[in-house]
Amino acid sequence: MPVRPLVTYPDPRLKAPALPVTAFDAALRDLVTDLTDTMRAAPGIGITGPHMGVLQRVVVLELEPGAVGVYINPVLAFAAPERFRHAEGSVSMPGVTEEIERSARVRITYQDLEGRPCEEEAEGLRAVCHQHEIDQLDGIFWLQRLSRLKRERVTRRFEKLQRPG
Repeated sequence: MPVRPLVTYPDPRLKAPALPVTAFDAALRDLVTDLTDTMRAAPGIGITGPHMGVLQRVVVLELEPGAVGVYINPVLAFAAPERFRHAEGSVSMPGVTEEIERSARVRITYQDLEGRPCEEEAEGLRAVCHQHEIDQLDGIFWLQRLSRLKRERVTRRFEKLQRPG
């Protein structure tokens, strides 16, 4: 399947909530394949439908090469009060990162590619990724988790990287 173009910041689609997936069919499997190929080409470790302009609740994670996780209609079911700081960025805003504080452990509910209900508990980087990608599906771009000052600094760094030459 093809690598698709990414939606880049500040495209308003990055702040639009994604719609639930209702059809678990060949088109969904093709979307997941395209998401995986596009994420790898970016490169990144996580991607959502909205990153490609597809406003559907689909997440692909690959924290270890070859270990692709697919999460359809994920929901954060539990977030531990313990906090964890980790550098985050986005395939839609390449070249910049900033530390964000999130829950150290989470439990999510989701559906697999066949529509079966599933649940996963995660901690550390995987917990950060789940929170980051579910935020994206909810229309919360990662910059919104930063203070205004940090958000402005990251935005200026990104704009500088986008300038030719």
